[in-house]
Amino acid sequence: MPQFAVRLHLNLYISTDGRMNSIWQDFLRQQSAEIQDGVVQHFGDAQGELAAAQNGTVLCDLSRFGTLKVCGEDAQAFLQSMLSSDVREASAKHAQLSSLNSPKGRMLATFLIWRTGADYFLQLPRSLCAAMHKRLSMYVLRAKVKIEDVSDQQISLGLSGANASALIQACVGAVPEEAMAATQHDNTSVVHLGQQRFQLNTTPQHAPALWQCLSGNARPAGIACWDWLGIRAGIPVITPSTQEQFVPQMANLELIGGVSFKKGCYPGQEIVARMQYLGKLKRRMYLAHVESGAAPQAGDELYSAEMEGQPSGMVVNAAAAPGGGYDLLAVVQISSRETQTVHIQSLQGKALDFMPLPYPIS
Repeated sequence: MPQFAVRLHLNLYISTDGRMNSIWQDFLRQQSAEIQDGVVQHFGDAQGELAAAQNGTVLCDLSRFGTLKVCGEDAQAFLQSMLSSDVREASAKHAQLSSLNSPKGRMLATFLIWRTGADYFLQLPRSLCAAMHKRLSMYVLRAKVKIEDVSDQQISLGLSGANASALIQACVGAVPEEAMAATQHDNTSVVHLGQQRFQLNTTPQHAPALWQCLSGNARPAGIACWDWLGIRAGIPVITPSTQEQFVPQMANLELIGGVSFKKGCYPGQEIVARMQYLGKLKRRMYLAHVESGAAPQAGDELYSAEMEGQPSGMVVNAAAAPGGGYDLLAVVQISSRETQTVHIQSLQGKALDFMPLPYPIS
């Protein structure tokens, strides 16, 4: 197995009290990272990094996301009863997307799930970790399950671009070829997110050497670049401002493997199933661009003339686009998307220019 090309003499020890994250941030600052509120904003040239995300290969720190570890004898059965995906299909070789829903079928959080041994790892925005940890723990009861926030006990990196596969091969080892395939190595797991995007999960001790190996042929970039890549891939991320706004199908979650209609009950399952088989979906998530002076925010409402002053949709995620303006994922009334001009924040707001998603919408 390939070894990291660089050995760093840093005092990087596993900590359970959050200190590890600060040590990792100190390392990133040595690499010229500009960090605000624990998130890498850029490495000195935000616009150049965005251009590299579009045309080159970029390496991003994903500390904006946190991770819950679910382990124990009943871990699989517990998650199967809580999440929208078929958790039995998650393995060391296959990751998946999923959601935790309210009893009304509205998404409280979206997850990337991977498995190491018998342990399940659920990644979500760090801002939701505490609340989702508490909510899941309420349902444990007598099950042999332990839920732990391990956000500061591992480092996740995002790598995207034409050189990504070759870099992983050189620095880590075997590369997962198919979308959502995963590979396990001594200290690092790799998930292929699709479209030449990969996530690498490693230990704090090995993260600096892995970063330096990968950054030899990938440009370090801020989190905005990773956000933009995820938006262009059509992957929704629920944040505090969009909790309980969308049934999973509204955000296309069933189209990207995040919903199973063949599994048993979970919170909101009856409503999600009824929407699939008996209802008529009136809203879908679309990819759009807007030329706006102010950055759109998740939760911003959208308007079209047919709705007579009522919102016709909502922004799910938004990020600056390499060519200017902003790209966004928006859940929009299907009829408005097909027949109307959709505006952000008001009927007098900037109009959305819709673009095709990388997967078909039925």
